[in-house]
Amino acid sequence: MLTAVLTVVGLIILTIAIVWLIDKFVPKKVKPILNILLWALIIFLGYLTFDSVYGEIKFNKLKKKRYVTVIESLKDIRDAQLAHRTVTGKFSNNFDDLIKFIDTAKFTITQRKDSTIIDEELTKRFGGVETTKDIVIIDTLGFVPVKDSLFGVDNRYKTMMNIPFDKMKGIKDKKEGKFKLEAGKLAEENIAVFEASVDKDIILFDQDKNLVNKEKQVVAVDGVNGPTLKVGSMTEVYTKGNWPKSYNTKKEE
Repeated sequence: MLTAVLTVVGLIILTIAIVWLIDKFVPKKVKPILNILLWALIIFLGYLTFDSVYGEIKFNKLKKKRYVTVIESLKDIRDAQLAHRTVTGKFSNNFDDLIKFIDTAKFTITQRKDSTIIDEELTKRFGGVETTKDIVIIDTLGFVPVKDSLFGVDNRYKTMMNIPFDKMKGIKDKKEGKFKLEAGKLAEENIAVFEASVDKDIILFDQDKNLVNKEKQVVAVDGVNGPTLKVGSMTEVYTKGNWPKSYNTKKEE
């Protein structure tokens, strides 16, 4: 944007210089017409400068609003995946299975407590001298539905695979799309990983293509880096999103 603004400003200065030269050297009969044309050009270039600056400001405001809406859905997917791993030991790569899991699965509520018992082996080894050892006893207290723990009475998880265009402001035509969901294990560590993502192209489908392409190349502390908005990673043990804290509407847990 800065380059475009400087270019337009340079043209405005050049045009003003031309107006001055015309006023100085061009015959009086021709001056009025040329001056009108040149001042019209100056006004037009001024408008382009304003529009280029204000256009990017509007784009950034709209972009953040849409990102915040999408991020809320990505958080739901992340919470569902973390619950799935807690219960099954792995992440799901299928939204239908993930929704079925939320509908049917339960968390096990346990209680851990320390205890001391006689170590029979050491007692025998020491000729009958009573020897003890510390152990941890885990008692199962009950079970709680995953759905109740994560979503309560809200059924939004049933549509969490859909990109929430219906909640985004500024969209005239109804759009449809789904998040990309992957899951697997890191080859070397054999650790479960997942990633849910959506291209910025899809979120900003109706915006200026030059601004969208620039946004996809963002590398900044206060920006959403890269071409996608995502949570999790298929290349490292990471279950957070690639957005900065300023995009959170509530405190991250």
